[in-house]
Amino acid sequence: MSHIGRATEADKRMLRRELLAVRNRLTADDVRESADALAGRALELPELAHARTVAAYVSVGSEPGTLALLDALRERGVRVLLPALLPDNDLDWGAYTGEGSLARIQHGGKMALFEPAGERLGPDAVTGADVVLLPGLAVDARGMRLGRGGGSYDRVLARLERADAHPALVVLLYDSEVVGHVPEEAHDRPVHAVVTPSGVRRFT
Repeated sequence: MSHIGRATEADKRMLRRELLAVRNRLTADDVRESADALAGRALELPELAHARTVAAYVSVGSEPGTLALLDALRERGVRVLLPALLPDNDLDWGAYTGEGSLARIQHGGKMALFEPAGERLGPDAVTGADVVLLPGLAVDARGMRLGRGGGSYDRVLARLERADAHPALVVLLYDSEVVGHVPEEAHDRPVHAVVTPSGVRRFT
């Protein structure tokens, strides 16, 4: 890796630490209120209004809450796909059919994730989504997203590119996580929009 690549990775690590420290100070009430506001804003997105299949994820801990949004999408008749983490950090997918369809899975020393308990549809299932909702820690004015560093969604975005699939890419964040600049590496891809509890911002 070049010196620039190492510097960028170090910058990302430092920014991740700062953002996670802020999230960790949120109360359960903060997270719940934000989740309701976030769902309301996201449901106003035209991309989601016309979507038949949405690839999403189940928030954990102090992440911006997604369950209210997942249930609202299902009520609209949208097919919701959720990721299941594979040993190599790639993502398989399964259908969300309500909270009862989730299993709490502990992945080694990492945090426990809520994953679809039913049939696995394969890593390529995401290429059929009209919208992909991405987790993240920040996004900047260009739409560059800072992920958690596991690389799972980098693989998803690369898979979409290889399949010539062009879903709307939307990251779900808190208001304070829309920042001036996110360090980027060659493989990083911008998202199309960010939804926060106070509104939607689009990137060209």
